[in-house]
Amino acid sequence: MPRPFVLPDLGEGLTEAEIVKVLVREGDVIQEDAPLLEVETDKATVEIPSPMSGRVETVHVSPNQTVRVGQVLVTFADATGSSGKQAADTLDPTRRLAPETRTTVGNGRARQTAPQTSAAGREPVAAPRTGSVPATPATRRLARELGVDLHAVRASGPGGRVTDADVREAAGAAPASAGAGAASPKTAAPSAPARPLTTMSEPPLPRFEQWGEVERQPLSHLRRTIAERMTLSANVIPHVTHFDRADITDLDALITRNLDAARAQGVTLTLTGFLLKAAALALREHPQFNASLDAAAGELIVKRYVHLGVAVAAERGLIVPVIRDVDARPVVELARELAALAARVREGKAALDELRGGTFTVTNIGALGGTGAIPIINYPEVAILGVARARQEPVVRDGQIVPRLLLPLSLTFDHRVADGADGARFASAIVRRLEHPDQLLLGL
Repeated sequence: MPRPFVLPDLGEGLTEAEIVKVLVREGDVIQEDAPLLEVETDKATVEIPSPMSGRVETVHVSPNQTVRVGQVLVTFADATGSSGKQAADTLDPTRRLAPETRTTVGNGRARQTAPQTSAAGREPVAAPRTGSVPATPATRRLARELGVDLHAVRASGPGGRVTDADVREAAGAAPASAGAGAASPKTAAPSAPARPLTTMSEPPLPRFEQWGEVERQPLSHLRRTIAERMTLSANVIPHVTHFDRADITDLDALITRNLDAARAQGVTLTLTGFLLKAAALALREHPQFNASLDAAAGELIVKRYVHLGVAVAAERGLIVPVIRDVDARPVVELARELAALAARVREGKAALDELRGGTFTVTNIGALGGTGAIPIINYPEVAILGVARARQEPVVRDGQIVPRLLLPLSLTFDHRVADGADGARFASAIVRRLEHPDQLLLGL
């Protein structure tokens, strides 16, 4: 029978994507993992590989079409042999084998066998798979980086899909979601946020054509998603903003002195790298800003990891890649990764895994000018740091008026989880580190 391939679960609440390119034609014979489609989500443009080898019978989608998770993208012709049977079993994300039995293929016959168990008799042990393995492109990339064979990984995702956590567990590392302790058994998995609701509908627009010529430009999928998320954040979160300034005269001098030495190591020192480090260390002191609010459960989810998002202005729109474990990494290493990650974002080559999991966001508009801005919180985070252009200003120091380089900062946070005094103390912790760059380099 024909074998349909549906849009897989892309992770982190993503429910739809827009088709950018169809890379195959009906009648093409392709190999497993060959490029099949290019899709754009609110996170990135990603390439979806083929989950199997075979002949493309029907292409159900076209460029600029919006599709939802579970929607059929391509149908493959019927295939004979064990690989075709396995592929058919794993394509449907809603299909799941009963826990008491497992289908295996050998000597040309399928048979039902009881799952193997560990010595303790509690955990099923994954049997090596044959044929294709259902996994997202980001998970496949992670497996290649960690040297893990997906066929040997025990899957825990819907429909037998291998998740990032499965790959890390197979590699002997703790799952990415693990924090300082195990999650409470009473904590339910968070569901995807509902579409924003407003208390009033927008009134109809006037007919602008009556005053002159107009042009209607359709919004891209990314721009529509940004609009939805900003509306959600503005409607759900009570925003409050605290303004401050940091004297970065000494920090600027440190960066200038070490530019050539850093370039010799392939690193471009920038203010943003130091901002990330200062924010990460301040978050360790003020963990309520490194959290998400579960309003339904009446709980604040405090994250024991510090993964910072950095707003990057790309041609497609504003995209926020994530740098992980910023508090534990030196500034030079952060600067190197930031430059590479920003380049991938602007080229549309960033992986989905590089664009999710952030706990706090920094947006630096200093290169574009301005004296300040009030950024909107990147839901479901609870705070965001905005940075404008530093300027030389007269400052009184030791009774003398001297020129100093002052950096405007704006901390916007969720007033449900923190009060004004909390925000002021958190901002001061960031300022203090920026004004003492020697301590910042030491991670203090």
